[in-house]
Order: sequence, then C-alpha cells, then structure tokens
Amino acid sequence: MVVLAACAAVAPANAQDTDAARFTLEKSETGFVRLDRKTGAVTLCQEKDGTLTCRMGADERAAYEDELERLEKRVEALEQKVAGQPLTDGSKAMPTDEEVERSIGIMERFMRSFFGLVEEFKQREEGDTAGKT
Repeated sequence: MVVLAACAAVAPANAQDTDAARFTLEKSETGFVRLDRKTGAVTLCQEKDGTLTCRMGADERAAYEDELERLEKRVEALEQKVAGQPLTDGSKAMPTDEEVERSIGIMERFMRSFFGLVEEFKQREEGDTAGKT
C-alpha cells in the first residue's frame, strides 16, 4: 500500500512520460529507491510530511549539468548570430518620414481616383434615369 501511494506521488512529476511502467519504487532503509527502467538511472527518495521527495544521483546531476551547459552555449551562439541581422521579414522598426509621405501621396491619389469613379457612376445613373422619364 505504501508503494502505491509513493507511485502516485511520483506520477505527477513524470506526467510527460506516457509509459506508466517506466519507473519502479522499492522501499529501502532510508526511504525509497526509484529505478528508471528505460535509462537505468537510480534516484533516492524520502518521504517527509506525506510528500515523496526524490533527488538526483551524482550521475544524473552531472548529465543534467552537462545538458544545461550545452544548451547555454547553443543559446549564446544563436544570440550572437541574430545580434547584427535585420528582422527575418526584412522590415525596419519604423518607416522614415519620406516613406510615410510617399505612402500618404499614393493613398491620396488612389482615393481621388476612386471617388472620381464613384462620381462618374452617379452621373451616368442620373443620366439613365432622366432619359427614361
């Protein structure tokens, strides 16, 4: 019964692992020993105040620290690579005043042409309606 409670306490910590039979817990003199059947790693666990606390063994800790160091170097290299490059979409942060003025000019010409067409259509429609009466 104690082993079942211990397994339930460890399960949330390993929720990402879909293989339920991956870990086994065995009672020891000082608490529990957790065996990872996939990797063979052994972790020492102790029960305090109804909570099972597991700590990494020396080998696991060394592997964990090596992985952290590798990832830190990778992040550093990526940051250096990205540091001087433009944004991936090639855009600048803000357009220059000249670019804004040019864009406004283009929009103004577009709007004048559009409303000119609307007026032309109105005049045609009024002409067609006047000719029918």
